[in-house]
Amino acid sequence: MSDPTHIPNWKRLDAQITTSGQPSEAELFELAAMGVRHIINLALHTHERALPDEAASVAAAGMTYTHIPVAFDAPSEADFARFCSALTALGDAPVHVHCILNLRVSAFFYRYRRDVLGWEAAAARASMEALWQPGGAWAAFIGDTDSVALAHRPPREADPL
Repeated sequence: MSDPTHIPNWKRLDAQITTSGQPSEAELFELAAMGVRHIINLALHTHERALPDEAASVAAAGMTYTHIPVAFDAPSEADFARFCSALTALGDAPVHVHCILNLRVSAFFYRYRRDVLGWEAAAARASMEALWQPGGAWAAFIGDTDSVALAHRPPREADPL
């Protein structure tokens, strides 16, 4: 089965990890059919785009579910620690991580790749910057002190050839 690129802001990070914005209930079943075994949701259940009962929808699709509610205006070190613990506990199991627009997730994976996996910062940052350039609390969260006073910015343009 091919990747469901119609899910908002779909990204495949590697053979085991995919990310996106909020999938629909039908899209959760598509993820299960392609081999995903676990869903991690970083969005709040109270968001207008959230599913009414995502945990039940994920279970109905035959997957397990972890919810780490990250307030968009206040990502925390405790949130990141829970995220890292969840990924470690899953080992090599195929996992899909989402939030509402894949912004939270992309920032979390930037830090995970840089701080946990030891990637060089520019390489770790590339998939995040394909979606956005964080400002404010998110810039502080990822350690970008030069951007803390800035608003969030659109994706970085590719370098011209």
